[in-house]
Amino acid sequence: MKKFLALALVSLTFSGVALAANETAGVTAVKDPGAFTLTIKDHKFTPATLEVPAGQKIKIRVVNEDYTAEEFESEDLDREKVIGGNSEGLVIIGPLKPGTYKYIGEFNEDTARGEIVAK
Repeated sequence: MKKFLALALVSLTFSGVALAANETAGVTAVKDPGAFTLTIKDHKFTPATLEVPAGQKIKIRVVNEDYTAEEFESEDLDREKVIGGNSEGLVIIGPLKPGTYKYIGEFNEDTARGEIVAK
């Protein structure tokens, strides 16, 4: 009986640690005001216009849901990043001055277009 109670206590302790770690990870992600997501699907970026705060570094998680690679490219931001099919990448920009910054998907320029608006 003592072994059973000891195992149950250890199990509950580890479950509590895992739960606390998951809650902490979720809170960290929610509290990061510099994190944004762009999605590529059907060779288009969503959202097409991404509003971000001016004056701070921005992390953009680019999620490519297409099976083919795409390149996030912006001459305005001086950034290029190839994102493989069905994968994701991180683009860090800023701090930005207030304004509009254009970007394209170089492999599908006709459809993969967007802008980042810093306010």
